[in-house]
Amino acid sequence: MSKIIIGRFIPGDSVIHKMDSRGKLIFTFIFIFIIFLANNWQSYLILVLACLLAIVATKINLKFFWDGIKPLLGLIFFTSFLQLFFTSGGEIYWKWGILSVSSYGVINSIYIFLRFTLIILMSTVMTLTTAPLAIADAMEWMLKPLKYLHVPVAEIALIMSIALRFVPTLFDQTIKIMNAQRSRGADFNDGGLIKRIKAVVPLLVPLFINSLEVAIDLSTAMEARGYRGSEGRSKYRVLEWSKYDLINLGYFVLLLILLLSFRSK
Repeated sequence: MSKIIIGRFIPGDSVIHKMDSRGKLIFTFIFIFIIFLANNWQSYLILVLACLLAIVATKINLKFFWDGIKPLLGLIFFTSFLQLFFTSGGEIYWKWGILSVSSYGVINSIYIFLRFTLIILMSTVMTLTTAPLAIADAMEWMLKPLKYLHVPVAEIALIMSIALRFVPTLFDQTIKIMNAQRSRGADFNDGGLIKRIKAVVPLLVPLFINSLEVAIDLSTAMEARGYRGSEGRSKYRVLEWSKYDLINLGYFVLLLILLLSFRSK
């Protein structure tokens, strides 16, 4: 079983590591948005090259990016196949009932596959190069305007930071429980869908108990350190913009110009 990448931070000294978490979060959202502006092979080629450049710039082993996209390959292929068989238009290559394979369907399925893949890879770039607490701080900064609507922004950011921090821990605990049950004869791979679901059920009880114990320990530790909400609290980690964020800005401005120049009118 591959390790989950969400919430995992790989320390490093690359340019992307040194960028402010707010900038990385904002430009990740921008990249996801501009993906939908691409509408031909030239614009998608530009996006692929831009994503590969960002991956290389992280100086992180490519295996981590493969681990990030591998669990979602099934969903990506399924969505692409739906586009392949249910998109009509252009030259028809094969038809049976409501199902057909056309030139438009082939092109759209490739584009959908590239969109999902690029979104996952660029999101993985951000999570691997940014500590979970820094991501939570960036989200809190972005949600600040909601304070005027009496939205508990700090509490929401705290929930997100705790979730990002403990998702990998819970996943690792699940693997340990599965390995322990395999050593006692449990089988999670054989049989039909119903049998596999029944085999997973015994995992839920120890996992729930472990999660509850972690939550109790965490709440006790927070109370022992005097946590009483966000009001009046200072920040240990101060976010600061730097020259590396100008590189990030220039990179995305250039990407947007190239994309708008090569996309079909």
